[in-house]
Amino acid sequence: MRTTEIAIIGGGPAGLSAGISAADSGARVVLLEREDTLGGQLKKQTHKFFGSQKQYASNRGFHIGKILEEQLREYGKQVEILTKATALGFYEDGVLTFLQDKTYRKIKPDRLIVATGASEKFLAFPNNDLPGIYGAGAVQTLMNEYGVKPGANVLMVGAGNIGLIVSYQLMQAGVNVKAIIDAAPKIGGYLVHASKIRRRGVPILVSHTIKYAHGTNWVEGATIWELDENWNPIPGTEKEIEVDVICISVGLSPIVEFLWQAGCEMKYVSELGGHVPIRDRNLKTTVDEIYVAGDAAGIEEASSAMVEGKLAGISAAISLGYDNEKQENLREDYIEQLNSLRSGPVGEKILTGLNKVLIGEGQKC
Repeated sequence: MRTTEIAIIGGGPAGLSAGISAADSGARVVLLEREDTLGGQLKKQTHKFFGSQKQYASNRGFHIGKILEEQLREYGKQVEILTKATALGFYEDGVLTFLQDKTYRKIKPDRLIVATGASEKFLAFPNNDLPGIYGAGAVQTLMNEYGVKPGANVLMVGAGNIGLIVSYQLMQAGVNVKAIIDAAPKIGGYLVHASKIRRRGVPILVSHTIKYAHGTNWVEGATIWELDENWNPIPGTEKEIEVDVICISVGLSPIVEFLWQAGCEMKYVSELGGHVPIRDRNLKTTVDEIYVAGDAAGIEEASSAMVEGKLAGISAAISLGYDNEKQENLREDYIEQLNSLRSGPVGEKILTGLNKVLIGEGQKC
């Protein structure tokens, strides 16, 4: 059976960053990615990132993915990258199993970092199974990876950052965004994104939701209506919108099935998007060998996922004895970077959620 010091599940921003950090500390790394290419959600992100130069500010998402992959590959044989490799389970004897090339394989790592990302939430409404109804991630994949427009006229459901960014990308591709609606009483995404859309004349309707989609073989339109202060629909406020695409962007849920199976203690935390693992400030879960990073630890921006990946990677390496003053200083720097990214009103919700799952002395944010 093959062995390694650190195995990482997921080749997105958190997993790639964890691999770079762990390898730079001196550890041997195996990274598993179920897709045939690396980068995760970064591959479909064409907008420029905020933050600081440490988080590649002013670079577009897909460029950042390539930068991280190049950095990881610089470590040569110290790092083994396995694509089309789907992790299946982590067992009491410390064996990690995965499927690659239709073959069941095993590896025994000393430490495991889970960076499995998130999945899109969906909405229940009549006719929500009609062709032409997509998640925002699917729309990004069609346009930004394959160059295919999803349709001609779009209703965007959700005014968080993803909904706003994807709406603008649709407009850049020549697609007509008829309206953006959100059930919340105020826009959830950054105002800089909302302002760009409003300048293009697209209405953003808060306290609105979709009543139903209509069409026979595909989407031909949608009915929306207003919500009162208790989030209840207001009869008589219905509006008809003629569209051939309804794009759903109502949030993400951490992909944590692997952590459940591995025996990590979990907790439902609404501020972090759903069930997430209990962990300490170094991202070690209640299973000593397992660390977590990125959206699997709680839904945040990709900048935070990258820093969490670096923190998990260096923490796992330090636990294996790759411990010196430089590594300890770097670990503290990553913690400070996360604190900075979570400062201000946007980070309050994240910090509230983290205070519900952090364990150990002095672990409150």
